Amino acid sequence: MSVAAATAAIGLSGMQTMAANTGTDNERPLKVLLLNGSPRRDGNTFLLLSEVAMQLEKNDIESELFQLGTGNVRGCSDCGGCHGKGKCVYDDVVNRIAGAMASCDAIVVGAPVYYGMPAGQMVAAIQRLAYSAYGVLQGKPAAVVTVCRRGGATAALQTLQMPFQLLNMPIVSSQYWNIGYGKDKGEVAKDEEGMQTMRVLADNMSYMLHQFATGKAQLPRREGKKSTSFIR
Repeated sequence: MSVAAATAAIGLSGMQTMAANTGTDNERPLKVLLLNGSPRRDGNTFLLLSEVAMQLEKNDIESELFQLGTGNVRGCSDCGGCHGKGKCVYDDVVNRIAGAMASCDAIVVGAPVYYGMPAGQMVAAIQRLAYSAYGVLQGKPAAVVTVCRRGGATAALQTLQMPFQLLNMPIVSSQYWNIGYGKDKGEVAKDEEGMQTMRVLADNMSYMLHQFATGKAQLPRREGKKSTSFIR
């Protein structure tokens, strides 16, 4: 999928809601928050999240993309001022994420890998979100998506996933670790296995959400397995 096609699927300004049909099993449509921690608004992380979003839509799940952007995200200062308030004392992007999450049923966090670690702004945002706004996260399914040129993706994935494991959040898996490979802008689209992994992740998350809502969800159909090698 091209960057242009992905942009058409999900818009790029601030938070955008992807049009999806309801017909779901709640008082409101089921909805997943997609959090893009890359400073590149339409880079490889965006492409992976776009693939997740389009597959969610096929399963009657809405999605909302939240772009952290290129601004600074300060780390937690351990001041304790957020206790019992549901929001951080630093009223910035983290509180806006918490506000968006309050109306969502699950979250998918995406970030590029820098020096074997997740992008720093995403780490800071997730740490503060988990500490100050755990009430809107507790019990909701979560998944992490990472993208790298070659190495460090599994370590980055584990780092971002650990706060969710402390908050009683079911971790949604796929057919492989939720990783895409690519360096240059748009290159991850060539990783056929990685893109398929995103679709399977979306199918599994959709199944979980519908099952929680109705207890009658059908297991997802599986695609023929793709395998991508990177020696060239």
